[in-house]
Amino acid sequence: MNKGIYIAGAGPGSGKSLIVLGLMERLVNQGERIGFFRPVVAAPPEADPLSRLIRVRYGSTQAVRVSHGCDMDTARALVHHGAGDELIKRILGSYRALAAECERVLCAGTDFRHSHSVLEFDFNTEVANNLDCGIVPVLSGLGQALEQIVDAAVAVLESLAERDGETLALVINRAGGALEALGRQVRTARPDGPPLFVVPEVPMLAMPTIGEIATALQARWIYAREDGEGQEVADYKVAAMELPNFLEHLDDACLVITPGDRSDIVLGTLAADRARTYPHVAGLLLSGGLEPAPQVRRLIEGIAHTPLPVLGVATDTYQTARTVTEVEGRLAPEYPRKIAAALGTFESHVDTGALLHRLATRGIRRITPLMFEFELIQRAKADRRHIVLPEARDERVLRAAEILLLREVVTLTLLGPVEAVREHIARLGLRLDAARIVDPLEAPERQAYAETYYTLRRHKGISRQMALDAMADVSYFGTMMVHHGQADGMVSGAAHTTQHTIRPAFEIIKTTPGTRIVSSVFFMCLADRVLVYGDCAVNPDPDAEQLADIAISSAETARQFGVEPRIAMLSYSTGHSGRGKDVDKVREATRIARARRPDLKIDGPIQYDAAVDASVARTKMPDSEVAGRATVFIFPDLNTGNNTYKAVQRSAGAVAIGPVLQGLNRPVNDLSRGCTVTDIVNTVAITAIQAQSRPPDA
Repeated sequence: MNKGIYIAGAGPGSGKSLIVLGLMERLVNQGERIGFFRPVVAAPPEADPLSRLIRVRYGSTQAVRVSHGCDMDTARALVHHGAGDELIKRILGSYRALAAECERVLCAGTDFRHSHSVLEFDFNTEVANNLDCGIVPVLSGLGQALEQIVDAAVAVLESLAERDGETLALVINRAGGALEALGRQVRTARPDGPPLFVVPEVPMLAMPTIGEIATALQARWIYAREDGEGQEVADYKVAAMELPNFLEHLDDACLVITPGDRSDIVLGTLAADRARTYPHVAGLLLSGGLEPAPQVRRLIEGIAHTPLPVLGVATDTYQTARTVTEVEGRLAPEYPRKIAAALGTFESHVDTGALLHRLATRGIRRITPLMFEFELIQRAKADRRHIVLPEARDERVLRAAEILLLREVVTLTLLGPVEAVREHIARLGLRLDAARIVDPLEAPERQAYAETYYTLRRHKGISRQMALDAMADVSYFGTMMVHHGQADGMVSGAAHTTQHTIRPAFEIIKTTPGTRIVSSVFFMCLADRVLVYGDCAVNPDPDAEQLADIAISSAETARQFGVEPRIAMLSYSTGHSGRGKDVDKVREATRIARARRPDLKIDGPIQYDAAVDASVARTKMPDSEVAGRATVFIFPDLNTGNNTYKAVQRSAGAVAIGPVLQGLNRPVNDLSRGCTVTDIVNTVAITAIQAQSRPPDA
């Protein structure tokens, strides 16, 4: 279920807190279990003002859980060390834990306090995409001309479209002037845009309160009025003139800043606040560490009604005034007037029903590369399996092994000369104490493995000595560990050829019942989805029967890893438009696959553009359940498949995970010799998940 709403400010001062509060009020009143999430917060997380507002207002009486992904210091350190993906994965992990307990999650993006606005908006878009959240960008219209706001709104929508952000609505907040005219111009500029809501500026919300100023300045209370902390401060006045001239400068709800020994200003301000002929003052702030003389204090205390809030600070008048200007007004649970004003404004200008309906009718679930990789790790960890890695002399394999063990993804056996492997681990400074290291030449299991291999292959002319020699090879030894159930799967290929990796599996493990051919797929992780390509690594020129088998196996692999299979049998023509040996093979393969698995959505022959592009599909195959929405792509031969996956990988910036072998009795997977540490980690996780579908003793 697409349950997340991500509120992202499109720049500093957007006022997104108002939008967050209004949406949370609506969600809570629907009676659902609601989560509130912030991807990055300042340290300590408990002090985050927006999280505190939600926690205090709703957490005590409603089923509202508040969580965060990472604190700002940790986030900066990860980005500084080039671990931006790790930051996203940490955020994703915390979000998923919260989402598992809630029916809806409302996310509030970062606050534009520590980076460039464009970069931060890009970061929030990336986070929202990886959380599979619909985005509600909030744009400030404060102090902007109508044309500037329209241009900024169009730029925000175009930016989200370029980054594959799914925009639920656009909010222009803090707008002045004719709101309807502004809305019309934005809709005219982007007639295909999402719902638009224009919210006016509410001056009260931007005003700091006396209480916020007192906290920011660490001021002492000289006189406190019962409701004084919640009094908004619209402006401040530094009293440097004599009293008669100063009184002419008083404005409504202003804070008067003056040295504490200016008895004339203190008494004059108190008198002006009581007089009908002068504006009402928000409070007095006395600087310099000075307080009114005892006689003046006695006079103040003798006034019948409670006096103005009076604060004192140690700093001089200039520094005090400068600090006051930096205090920002916030929505806080202690200030019900602000909350009421915010909610009233939101409810008058934002159609939450339309927004939530758009959320409920979102399309197919987004799967980004980081989401896919994150889910691989989480699923592998949920039921840990034992994987053997035959290439323990390869640095990439050892580094991947450390990551897998530190994250407790799998149990590992490394194959190679024990002392040489240990020395290599020590030189790299890795922690691999939890890994078992086995030398096939010295292993006590070697003789039993050789006898098994002799039994399996003696009809091919294998002698006992040849079988014993074969078990000295790490690929054969590792495969036999899997065959005997002493490991649940094997991953190799970083230093060996594909043939070296998979030949022992063909000879020893063999295929699952009902499967005619071992084949492979690549998981192609695009910006907003994961596609499955098969077969791009094993079978050079499958016939129609084999192609049908590859399609069915690929569908099962896709489903196993959370990709809903809609299978496109690819060819150079679509539907009935083409003839020839190659297209006829695909047509026959489609017929066979449908007959064997009528429950699957399979279509072909079909060209790639008709399979992936909805507009092309409407022209070429308008009645197809697969055309334009395909997730599993079956290529007619290895030449086409291998070249296509590499073209997409390099040209579209896709992450290609694989090849993942399918059709074997037990999982063995191959690596590219150009693989990265991340590739190895992902392939081991995939292998563990494949093993989870089979009991350890099967």
